[in-house]
Amino acid sequence: MQQHRAKYHLGQVVKHRKHPFRGVIFDVDPEFSNTEEWYESIPEEARPVKEQPFYHLLAENDQSFYVAYVSEQNLMADYSGEPVDHPDIPDLFGAFEDGSYELHFQLN
Repeated sequence: MQQHRAKYHLGQVVKHRKHPFRGVIFDVDPEFSNTEEWYESIPEEARPVKEQPFYHLLAENDQSFYVAYVSEQNLMADYSGEPVDHPDIPDLFGAFEDGSYELHFQLN
């Protein structure tokens, strides 16, 4: 089994390369770990490879807040310096500083 090192970290603000949304990372899977139904719902020409890190984001766009599951190839760091306004952020994170949120919890 090949190991995949995540490029982004928990609490980091990122944005999607193709779609107009951004979010803060709250979990990372070393490779695809969602359902086949979810994967198959992505148009074939746009499907990311499964053998890469996938990130769980507290995401926002101009219309709403939601949870997103995004491949590493489709993310980029957000250097805007702007916080994410997702209403669940205070449940997981502390202060926003230098493009990242402090974690409220300790990982095992």
